Amino acid sequence: MKKYLFLSLSLLNYSIVTGQKTDKKLDEKLQEAITGFNGDIGIYVKNLRTGKTVSINADTVFPTASIVKVPILLGVMDKIDRGELQYDQQLEYKDSLLYEGEDILGSFKSGEKVLLKKVIMLMLTTSDNTASLWLQSLAGKGTRINQILDSLGFKSTRVNSRTPDREDNRTVYGWGQTSPAEMGKIFEMIYRNEFFSPAACERMMRSLGRNYWDENEAISEVPPYIEVFSKNGCVNAVRSEVLLVNAPNNPYVFCIFTKNNKDTSWTHNNEAWALARKVSSLIWKYYEPKDKWTKPANE
Repeated sequence: MKKYLFLSLSLLNYSIVTGQKTDKKLDEKLQEAITGFNGDIGIYVKNLRTGKTVSINADTVFPTASIVKVPILLGVMDKIDRGELQYDQQLEYKDSLLYEGEDILGSFKSGEKVLLKKVIMLMLTTSDNTASLWLQSLAGKGTRINQILDSLGFKSTRVNSRTPDREDNRTVYGWGQTSPAEMGKIFEMIYRNEFFSPAACERMMRSLGRNYWDENEAISEVPPYIEVFSKNGCVNAVRSEVLLVNAPNNPYVFCIFTKNNKDTSWTHNNEAWALARKVSSLIWKYYEPKDKWTKPANE
């Protein structure tokens, strides 16, 4: 608990610092870029070198959709760090774990063996829901994950699904909820080795650096040779994403969350996805204007 208290105080310090340093130029560019969006939007950006931020509705609570898998990851890594789970341990899949859909893990036969680290990979890389619900249970369920989040000072980020006393929140937000600012801070703390242990943070970063979903989303606007830790989440009227981009000159965190979207289509040109790509491109060019991926303004 002492470790959690220290991290909670560290998170409070982040809030104080980011509140004092606003990148006004970038803020103006982003405000202009999102004008006219048909839905609710929140954005949090932080330059990890300078500490300057942009916060647009960044403390507003949004549905996580599949971004809830990041808090689940924290819960699993807490168990691993305590020695209650082993990263390489073998698990046995049961048909009772199946969550209907197109998940890879759901195609396993009952009794088939699978390593815990592979289940983590499926949860984060392909956003496998069967894997995610299994890991949520192994982490101590939503109640334990929420206790960890609360002990670290996070007030908006919670697991709702299959969690006692969270049914009202689940009705509004679905599986989980968060704010752009809190999810951005979670990624920054992982990046700075401030969760559990440096070894745990390294494992989480490697796991978050293998996102399969990179065609429609904001990550598609970051050069393929740049390391990105990310997670996205989508349901009909929600398209959201969090990225930590390890850019060579100005590494940054970028969170874009949307809800109540008018456009609920599942095409590449969905309004929220198109806006996420537009904003992501803007931020990349703002921070890395001399990169070979960035075209001159007159082209």
